[in-house]
Amino acid sequence: MTLVDFPLVAMAAMACWAGGSLLRFPTRRFPVLRISSYLIMIAGTLLLGWFIAAYWIALERPPLRTLGETRLWYAALIPVVGFLVEYRWKVGWLKYYCMTLAAFFLVINLASPDVFDKALMPALQSVWFVPHVVVYLVGYVLLAASSAAAWHNIFTGFRSQTDRQGFSLSHYLALLGFVLLTFGLVFGALWAKEAWGHYWTWDPKETWAFISWLAYLGYLHLSANKTGPGKLQWYLAISFLVLLVCWFGVNYMPSAQNSVHSYQPN
Repeated sequence: MTLVDFPLVAMAAMACWAGGSLLRFPTRRFPVLRISSYLIMIAGTLLLGWFIAAYWIALERPPLRTLGETRLWYAALIPVVGFLVEYRWKVGWLKYYCMTLAAFFLVINLASPDVFDKALMPALQSVWFVPHVVVYLVGYVLLAASSAAAWHNIFTGFRSQTDRQGFSLSHYLALLGFVLLTFGLVFGALWAKEAWGHYWTWDPKETWAFISWLAYLGYLHLSANKTGPGKLQWYLAISFLVLLVCWFGVNYMPSAQNSVHSYQPN
């Protein structure tokens, strides 16, 4: 399984998410469609998971090196958050936001195809490579879901009990995401010490990772000081933009040309 097969897999996954979502509309009249819609949506996510596993085997390395590869993981993981939230908290609307975000990143990969390259530079051949990237990716996924829940809360204005549950949901997702950001920073420092001899060098990527961590630490501070729910939701909704700068934007900054993270060409 290589990138030649990716467009077909991506289109099939998005078709499953769209088809499963459309089947949800008549479920009150035809309850049997509820199970079918779930199975179809989950099938789209499983299809991406299968592709990642097969691509990993073809690459003979973890597909976590380039931005395109991380977007692929992101697209596979964020719908899982939506499904788990509905199972745990009975909040069904979040999964549609999650699948939309997943489709968005798949479209980016379709528009900017990755390059099949098995090479893994020496700095990436570390025991900390996979834990660092995976922990950060899961943290980003949770914080993206938190931001989506916050935007939903802003637009609905907490008019119903479900919307008030959404406020708690965005808070819990942000807490868990912040924990994983913290572990990501620690793992990254340990990796940097092993690869370059220093725990921290104020590299552009490191600097923005720290700024992202501070942004969500600020949220915890505001929450602890009983800031109003409306302001907290706006804070969470906008904070994810900082993560996007750290993930994508910093690569296009002039200062990133000499970055130790410049091994990510895409």
